Amino acid sequence: MREWLEYGSAAFANAIWGTPLLVLLVGGGLFFAIYSRLLPYRHIGHAVAITLGRHDTPGAPGELSHAQALAAALAGTLGLGNIAGVALAIVAGGPGAVFWMWASALVGVATKFFTCSLGIMYRGHDSLGELRGGPQYIIREALPKPFYPLAVLFSMAGMIGTLPMFQANQLTALVRESLGTPGDAVLFNLAVGVVIGIIVAAVVFGGLQRVARVAVALLPTMALAYLTMALFVLSRHWAEIPALLGLIVSEAFNPQAVGGGLLGVMLIGVSRGTFSNEAGLGTEVMAHSVARTSEPIREGLVGMLGPMIDTLLVCTCTALVILASGLWQAPGELNGIAMTLTALRGEIGALATPLLSVVVLILSLTTMFAGWYYGATCFGFLFGAEYQHWFRYFFIGTIVFGASVSIDVVFNLIVGAYGLMAIPTMTATLLLAPKVMSAARVYFARAPGQRMTALAASGEEP
Repeated sequence: MREWLEYGSAAFANAIWGTPLLVLLVGGGLFFAIYSRLLPYRHIGHAVAITLGRHDTPGAPGELSHAQALAAALAGTLGLGNIAGVALAIVAGGPGAVFWMWASALVGVATKFFTCSLGIMYRGHDSLGELRGGPQYIIREALPKPFYPLAVLFSMAGMIGTLPMFQANQLTALVRESLGTPGDAVLFNLAVGVVIGIIVAAVVFGGLQRVARVAVALLPTMALAYLTMALFVLSRHWAEIPALLGLIVSEAFNPQAVGGGLLGVMLIGVSRGTFSNEAGLGTEVMAHSVARTSEPIREGLVGMLGPMIDTLLVCTCTALVILASGLWQAPGELNGIAMTLTALRGEIGALATPLLSVVVLILSLTTMFAGWYYGATCFGFLFGAEYQHWFRYFFIGTIVFGASVSIDVVFNLIVGAYGLMAIPTMTATLLLAPKVMSAARVYFARAPGQRMTALAASGEEP
């Protein structure tokens, strides 16, 4: 049974993550960057100011502040994708995979600017009349009816891709590694899965507001704690960092690279990078769509900060720690969270285990909290918001399942579903990109001191 699950999940992921999807995500991101004349990248300071609350609009529709929306979105990305997912990428594709993770993040900045702006522009109401958003609502509200099947595809894939199986699996693996428990201890894995499920249920049954409050309270501290550990290790290897960065770049273009040559490494890096920062998938749009604002461009600017924090900062630190340890060259049984923990333990000592355990516990739990909201939104879109409370029980049940099966099965299922989500998200965003640029010209023309920037972006004469 286990072999069948592993084979089937791998075939599913490989079928989705081919060259066409690579072109759609990376090529689409490059199009957004060029089409906008790098507008998102030139307004990072303004994006930070919005996040800090300097441009809030009292009384605007929505549930969350800009900071809460970003925290809720980061709750779905900052976590095991940054800690375990990077190790999986390096084992599968070698150091060069990290370069393509960076590439996915850089173009992902422009992608998120467009997708999150559209999320506010085309918000809709669910069957209970609540304000909701996401690619499924963008397609329903903005595109002709023949495109509606894409909204259904996104919602169906979203219910799978946002399930907490990967987080539950790797959190259970960390507990086993910490206690020295064998990996085939089925009852132990089930028990850990049940405990995790109970903790997650206590939060998700409180709704989106509770998820956002927990994320805002815990994410910054845990992210800073992990970065402190990683930077401490890198400070002991500072002289090696230039060579490691050079290795990442050279292996990214090596025709004989690990993972199937140049194209194979690109596919691994982009898929893992997208798994980490979710740019182009549309999950983050569901969080940003309920921000308390009437300015679509404002939330688009906030959303674009995600890939910078997630992949360019946190994932890079993890990658350098793993490469500096040398463990990636002979992984053996080490993979995912076990490799990252072993690399940190080799530098920090026994203290690494409890420190990383706390960080991973909090980050993985906040990711699960966000995943519940995304999955419930997709479920409500398909079957009616009045029934989406039933999704909570299914969601909690998959935590126990994820804790009990192999890492390959859960990772392939989630990554494959993510790939399916990208198809409707990127298709709708490419079709509606002119709407975003039109709104951007209006927004920056109104903003103090921004009129020349807006005119330059639009190609118009002052």
